[in-house]
Amino acid sequence: MTGNRRAWLLFTGWLLTGACYLLALITVLSIGIFILPIAVAGTVLLATRRDTRLGLPGLLSGASLPLFLLAYLNRHGPGTYCTTSAGGSSCTEGLLNPWLLLAAGLLALGAGPALLLRIRQRPVNSSAPSPSR
Repeated sequence: MTGNRRAWLLFTGWLLTGACYLLALITVLSIGIFILPIAVAGTVLLATRRDTRLGLPGLLSGASLPLFLLAYLNRHGPGTYCTTSAGGSSCTEGLLNPWLLLAAGLLALGAGPALLLRIRQRPVNSSAPSPSR
């Protein structure tokens, strides 16, 4: 497997792991305790691989997936959203601003690949001269 493909596969693995961690944090009072073992298993699986640090920026991009979910769930916000039907009406209060969540998600999503490309472009200089006195 080429180095470029391996780096992006590791990035994707860390992206999914990061998404699980943030989803577990957001839903800690409901299903978060059931999602956390999946994230821990992903961390153990990825941390035991060779050159896994290459894909670590995926953790940053992983935060975007739960933010996109929150933006979608709050798509009628901010504030209160009411619906009416034949059986009556229903209101949802306290909706967040979905545009802020979407912007944060896009920022996190774009920051990960940018950081990965920056890390891959940096030359590895193991024979750096020691500072002179």
